[in-house]
Amino acid sequence: MHRYLERMNDMAPNPLPAPSGRVRKPDWIRVKAPTSPGYQETRKLMRDKGLATVCEEAACPNIGECWTKKHATVMILGDVCTRACAFCNVKTGMPRKVDPNEPQNLADACAEMGLEHIVITSVDRDDLPDGGASQFVKVIEALRRTTPDTTIEILTPDFRNKHERAVEMIVAARPDVYNHNLETVPRLYPTIRPGARYYASLRLLESVKRLDPSIFTKSGIMLGLGEERLEVHQVMDDMRSADIDFLTMGQYLQPTPKHAKVMEFVTPAAFNAYAAIARAKGFLQVASSPLTRSSYHADKDFAEMRAARQAQLVKAGK
Repeated sequence: MHRYLERMNDMAPNPLPAPSGRVRKPDWIRVKAPTSPGYQETRKLMRDKGLATVCEEAACPNIGECWTKKHATVMILGDVCTRACAFCNVKTGMPRKVDPNEPQNLADACAEMGLEHIVITSVDRDDLPDGGASQFVKVIEALRRTTPDTTIEILTPDFRNKHERAVEMIVAARPDVYNHNLETVPRLYPTIRPGARYYASLRLLESVKRLDPSIFTKSGIMLGLGEERLEVHQVMDDMRSADIDFLTMGQYLQPTPKHAKVMEFVTPAAFNAYAAIARAKGFLQVASSPLTRSSYHADKDFAEMRAARQAQLVKAGK
């Protein structure tokens, strides 16, 4: 009973199980299947350029909305990951060789779509000496040559056992936003993100700020995996200690029956409450809702974050 009342106070109650034993999906996270002409055009462009997207590979619920607006998160270094996280729908196995044409193909697609802001992510490539960092650098350089006015946001893996050199390479290429997701609270790492280490991910983001404080840093977590409210607050504190600018929080959705189960569907009111706490802790930007994902509305959020920093500088007289 105490556990139930605590969750009620958090405005994030456990839903009743469906007759099948699976958790019912609430109305607030139901989305329509994508059918718009804009969606089809974006899909064709990705195929024509030979590009993979995390929108498809991770079965993002926002794909219809984003692709209709010609927003796509490109996933470089192939579509096969060397890890098998319990939450992720990307294929696991031995990846193909790195495509030398990928950076320019991506830049050409960005130009064709007329993107003002682009998000680039990748699979984990533990098979590569630099974890794939050099491909991120080549992509950033190709974008700067081809679409110099496009702001660039990258979402990298943790570059396990090689992150210092990898991060140095990427920071030197100067993306506008460096994102790396913590994904969940430390207690759940052994089951949800077994190939990674929570504090190593924090140190990576801390390194970005140390090397170039002008680069915005960003990280996100999923809710609904069994985390406790105070654990989420602690993650926020850890992020602020690492000087992370932007926090995203979204609902975890189980891609297939073999993946980690949804332990609860967190209500929109609870997401709003978490957002208010995060803003009070000093994040420049917070995106928190059931459908929030790392790159959802990334262009608008970046503009708001840049404006928030400028306002801070003006207030400080700098």
